[in-house]
Amino acid sequence: MNWMVQAKNLIYDYLVEKNEEEEPVRFRALDDLTLDVKKGDFIAILGRNGSGKSTFAKQINGLLKPSSGTILVNGMDTAQEKNLLPIRQKAGMVFQNPDNQIIATIVEEDVGFGPENLGVPTDEIWKRVEKSLSQVGMLHYRKHSPNRLSGGQKQRVAIAGVMAMKPDCIILDEPTAMLDPSGRKDVLDTVLELKEKEQVTVILITHYMDEVVGADEIFVMDHGRIAMQGTPREIFAQVDRLKELGLDVPQVTELAYELRRDDWDLPECVLTSEELREELIRLWQ
Repeated sequence: MNWMVQAKNLIYDYLVEKNEEEEPVRFRALDDLTLDVKKGDFIAILGRNGSGKSTFAKQINGLLKPSSGTILVNGMDTAQEKNLLPIRQKAGMVFQNPDNQIIATIVEEDVGFGPENLGVPTDEIWKRVEKSLSQVGMLHYRKHSPNRLSGGQKQRVAIAGVMAMKPDCIILDEPTAMLDPSGRKDVLDTVLELKEKEQVTVILITHYMDEVVGADEIFVMDHGRIAMQGTPREIFAQVDRLKELGLDVPQVTELAYELRRDDWDLPECVLTSEELREELIRLWQ
């Protein structure tokens, strides 16, 4: 099996300082977490605030190191300093707020910043910049200032900057949280198109359930542990369990669930409006 990420018995503790007189308190953000991600898969990680999702994302990219346990990225141990640069070449991260990731005053310069820091030759940098901006539909804006772009456009530029480093894996930490529904769809479509065309592994952390119905596998986190694991249909069939964990389900799934409770003859889990429409037509015929 070709694994992109292998986390085993992963523990991470934050030190929280109360005041100068008291000793720092340990807060366990990841608690004996074990999780494997296959190369080329689209993986979704769900969980309420404070469940450890973002902490885990930073472990993949080597921004945080385990307190104990191991995490391997493409076979490389993130705890070893010598592996950090090659790991960050393999696994690029897109954060929630693109303004925290975009640093240059011109779009094309920002996209080229990552490859430049990796020592990529200048001619190759500009080839990558052009290709990456084309892939996310932003080539027309290459000479623009990022400050004049919309939130969705900025997020596309941030994704292009990661793609220009030619990663095998993209970790998206709630990349659509600040966008409207149209912007969310554009960003997600962009990433999934890259997955299909470039065989990039996608790890998506999100609160929007409708974004993950096409995932290969979903992991639900709670208090730093994996509480649920399975395909979207397996996960969203467990509506009551998800609600116990403080999570919603896609709206169409919720509707079908309520109709089933009223004795409508519907499948255990409906994921899309098209599925529900077909089932309702069947019932009315």
